[in-house]
Amino acid sequence: MRLITWRSLATAATAALMATLLTPAVAHSAPRESTPVYSYDNAVRESVWVDTGLDGDSDGRTDRVAVDIVRPSEPAQQGRKVPVIMDASPYYSCCGRGNESQRKTYDADGNVVQMPLYYDNYFVPRGYAFVAVDLAGTNRSDGCVDVGGRSDVQSAKAVVDWLNGRGTGYTSRTGDTKAKAGWTNGRTGMIGKSYDGTIANGVAATGVEGLETIVPIAAISSWYDYYFAKGAPLYDSGPEWLSDYVESPDARARCAAVQQKIVDGAPRTGDWTTFWTERDYVKDVRKVDASVFVIHGMQDLNVRPKHFGQWWDGLAKNGVDRKIWLSQTGHVDPFDFRRAAWADTLHRWFDHELLGYDNGVDDEPMADMERAPDQWATSTVWPPRSTDTVKLRPAKGEQAGVGTLGLRTGKGTETFTEDPGQDETDWAAEIDRSTSAKAGFTSRPLTRDVRLSGSSKVTVTATPTTTSAHLSAVLVDLGPDTIRDYAAAGEGITTLTERTCWGPSTTGDSSCFRETAARTTDVEYTVFSRGWADLGNHSSATQGEPLTPGKAYTITLDLHASDHVVPKGHRLALIVAGTDQGLIDPPSTTPTLTLDLSRTSAAVPLVGGSAAFARATSGSSYITPDAILDGVGEPRATHRVPEGGAG
Repeated sequence: MRLITWRSLATAATAALMATLLTPAVAHSAPRESTPVYSYDNAVRESVWVDTGLDGDSDGRTDRVAVDIVRPSEPAQQGRKVPVIMDASPYYSCCGRGNESQRKTYDADGNVVQMPLYYDNYFVPRGYAFVAVDLAGTNRSDGCVDVGGRSDVQSAKAVVDWLNGRGTGYTSRTGDTKAKAGWTNGRTGMIGKSYDGTIANGVAATGVEGLETIVPIAAISSWYDYYFAKGAPLYDSGPEWLSDYVESPDARARCAAVQQKIVDGAPRTGDWTTFWTERDYVKDVRKVDASVFVIHGMQDLNVRPKHFGQWWDGLAKNGVDRKIWLSQTGHVDPFDFRRAAWADTLHRWFDHELLGYDNGVDDEPMADMERAPDQWATSTVWPPRSTDTVKLRPAKGEQAGVGTLGLRTGKGTETFTEDPGQDETDWAAEIDRSTSAKAGFTSRPLTRDVRLSGSSKVTVTATPTTTSAHLSAVLVDLGPDTIRDYAAAGEGITTLTERTCWGPSTTGDSSCFRETAARTTDVEYTVFSRGWADLGNHSSATQGEPLTPGKAYTITLDLHASDHVVPKGHRLALIVAGTDQGLIDPPSTTPTLTLDLSRTSAAVPLVGGSAAFARATSGSSYITPDAILDGVGEPRATHRVPEGGAG
């Protein structure tokens, strides 16, 4: 028998409304939480087409983007205005939103019936409007998709302007009857996962007035870093594939010129072009005036954690009000890995940021980190103030390619040969064995926990035997553990049959969604941070060059941000190798690379600094076992769509 948990919001709404009507006002009291006192059945459902001011499809008229709106009817009748929660997406018709791939649906008159996800069901009764924007070139909008560029960002920014009385909206796609947003106070919060959250980042980076907060979930912060890692290609195709994938059939037929611009602007060489500059939101982080609530999976192999790391660091440098959740999952929405806590926290976040309620959410710890499946810890600030960058150095061991990792500079060299058929799971499984495809270095067994919090960098000096070479560097926690199985389908979650409901429903728009549970696996090692580069980019992060065989080159790889505790009794390992199969593409040749250990190091963010590492590794020396370790499955085939997995 299928269990359905019903949250009786109709009953709660009636009780709250009666309390409001019958209870005398208390002097000087202020609300701390919005309650579901407005009718969802009677909510206003309307569509507006907002002029972006651009003519992306070159048809001689400026593009209009479709804006579907669900808002409570009572506030307008009472002369009060409401704030807006907005999700701007290219996925409302092509691909679907959320773990159940929901799409917008419409009645015969073109009025929206189903809004994907639960935002409208939950927040409209609480006095918010929910606005879902079709990005240019998708669903019912004009224009063309340009994959994070001016058109994509302007699609949503223009709506924020319209909500604040600065833009022009129409009641139809082609008509002249204007629509005003007189029902809103203009205070807008943007939310969304993956591509949607990416657009929220991009709009915030314009500094647009009226955008009060953004909640980017598994979001891109620089599109170059979605497709390349310092010259190394992460996919076998570029953004032109994505634009074709999400565009409406109508747009696809008229956007060939834009498609060609995307191809020309994003060469597969991995060189940085002006195309990527336009799509780099980190460079404009100083313009961000909105508060930011970041959510990311630390094992996200689609929108990789470098994105949140560099975005977060920029926000911190510029003093932006911010909060962060970091899970053990892959590319998964918090609604599907921590549902009840997420709904409560998001509710209080929007109440504080959009309604101005003094509910204490801003006084809570800045960061929540998942330490084990469904087990969470907090940090007052993130990274913790005691975090310091420590240089860990590899040194030779008794076997070739099986070395040590410590604070002292190593001597000599280690050699490995490119093997595009191997990946990080192969390297880590044989960390204690001499193998030709990797060089591995491990610390002594820890006598106390060591916590890494933030972004790491690995600098290597390598001499190749051929004219091209790709490099990978990974940090590994060596020791038994039970973790979310991020490499399996679901990327750390299993979808169940039971449903829970998060607001009232209508015939065409249910608020009830399938529950999930953590999908776990027992492992003997965990890769928790990764980074890649094309050695040809040794002298420039923006342009590569052919290598000279026999010549030494130094390059720094940017590893993904993380917050990971290596427990007492485990070891910390650094692996340097060539192609990480499934995560980067191989080079054009098959080089052997020789590492100069005296000029190779890992700069890692250790809580407690070098003293903490020294204390934790002061135990007896480690005798290398001759064993193959068990971990997660091989990394799943790389995505070319910043969505994938559980929506």
